[in-house]
Amino acid sequence: MLSRCGKPCATPSKADAGCVDQTTANPAKSDGDRAGTHVMENGGAVPHRPMTHGTKKTKDARVRIVNRRDVSTGNNATMKRRYFGTDGIRGTVGESPITPDFVLRLGYAAGRALAGSQTTGRPTVLIGKDTRVSGYMLEAALEAGFAAAGVDTMLAGPMPTPAVAYLTRALRLAAGVVISASHNPYHDNGIKFFSADGNKLPDQTELEIEAELDNPMTCVRSEQLGKARRLDDAAGRYIEFCKSTFPNEFDLRGMKIVVDCANGAAYHIAPHVFHELGAEVIAIGNHPNGFNINQDCGATAPDALMRAVRANHADLGVALDGDADRLQIVDGAGRLYNGDELLYLLVKDRLDSGGVQGAVGTLMTNMAVEVALKGLGVPFVRAKVGDRYVLEQLYKHGWQIGAEGSGHILCLDKHTTGDGIISALQVLAAIRRADNKPLAKLLDGVRLFPQHMINVRTPAGYDWQSDSRLVAERDAIEAKLGDTGRVLIRASGTEPVLRVMVEAREDSQASSFAQQLANIVKTAA
Repeated sequence: MLSRCGKPCATPSKADAGCVDQTTANPAKSDGDRAGTHVMENGGAVPHRPMTHGTKKTKDARVRIVNRRDVSTGNNATMKRRYFGTDGIRGTVGESPITPDFVLRLGYAAGRALAGSQTTGRPTVLIGKDTRVSGYMLEAALEAGFAAAGVDTMLAGPMPTPAVAYLTRALRLAAGVVISASHNPYHDNGIKFFSADGNKLPDQTELEIEAELDNPMTCVRSEQLGKARRLDDAAGRYIEFCKSTFPNEFDLRGMKIVVDCANGAAYHIAPHVFHELGAEVIAIGNHPNGFNINQDCGATAPDALMRAVRANHADLGVALDGDADRLQIVDGAGRLYNGDELLYLLVKDRLDSGGVQGAVGTLMTNMAVEVALKGLGVPFVRAKVGDRYVLEQLYKHGWQIGAEGSGHILCLDKHTTGDGIISALQVLAAIRRADNKPLAKLLDGVRLFPQHMINVRTPAGYDWQSDSRLVAERDAIEAKLGDTGRVLIRASGTEPVLRVMVEAREDSQASSFAQQLANIVKTAA
């Protein structure tokens, strides 16, 4: 068992029903996989160094706070960004742009370009990270860059992405920064920003940061340099916030829950949230070493959770990813439920308890969910892939709930951003409100179409829309499917991969068509 600070503590007695560490079982493929849903791929904790403390006011601080909802989409917003992708800046550590010198300049540029509304005192930025070994190097570089721009920093240490969003808003800070590559392996890392209101930065502000990167890096006067200090109670603050999103009239007593922390940022937080609400918690994927984040565990590799749920006769399993902003759920039978199904569940629960104006999915959302929601009379729109675009559509329509199949779930009445822990609590609340009916029963109104997606690595500069063979084959397949399926081809926003997805009522048909398209890409690439 881990204490809130992440240090080992004694295993609780049976009466305590606390958090129990468990190693994963044999790596045999689980029979709990969702039939007809396949994804194919082609191709720790270190003690913090002490930081200086203190603050000093300056009149030259220029941190501009940008509220996502107030951003004007002028001509500059349509310009192509050089570094920022759909989820911040991401890449392989040691290769541009994820190098210490670039991140130093990025911290300085952000300290200059994110500024403006700070009217009193010195602006302060919160920095959190996941458990990758490279996080310490990049944290130091960011800290130095902000200091050179005259911006103070608060260091939260390993902290989920949504925790940084919450703490930035709760502590009235100028901005928040997360050092993470989310679900990617340890050798990748990235940087993403949150504005003062806990939202991801709009495109326009990211363009301003990139423009500032072109300017020479100078340093404020010595008396104006930023300072850094640790935020020691970050985990406790966030745990209490998560618990506050669960209905007061319910608790989790009598439930046994397996929590897979992906050896990531929530390893010292997620088990405590569910335990403090009364559940018996079995924690796996909670021993990060700097290199094992997302490795055969977490939301992107749920087999470990499925095995653990069955082996421990648990009621439910919760899988997070490396930065804990996405979620997969496993029921007591070891059956996996993705973000599409959980979106339907949460919408239906809210319909039964008050109403839903509409819901947002993405281009990847399974057709069955769209059909089922329309059957409930709930308007449904698709956004581009990426939780930032789901958020934009929610703001546009004034709605509160949206999701991606990958597990990013947005409940804007609970948080400003996707949060795996809070989303899991909303699923548990729905189960409690339904008199503890099993998930399979609660989701009998939606049966996902078989969906096959193949990720094909592509060389730099490959444009699939200029590949006449691929376009022609796609058109032919769409004609064959008619209104019984669909084809989606899109480039990843975070890695050099082309995603080829086919949905059809027949599993064999979806698989065959997806492979045909992928083979064309492989020969062209």
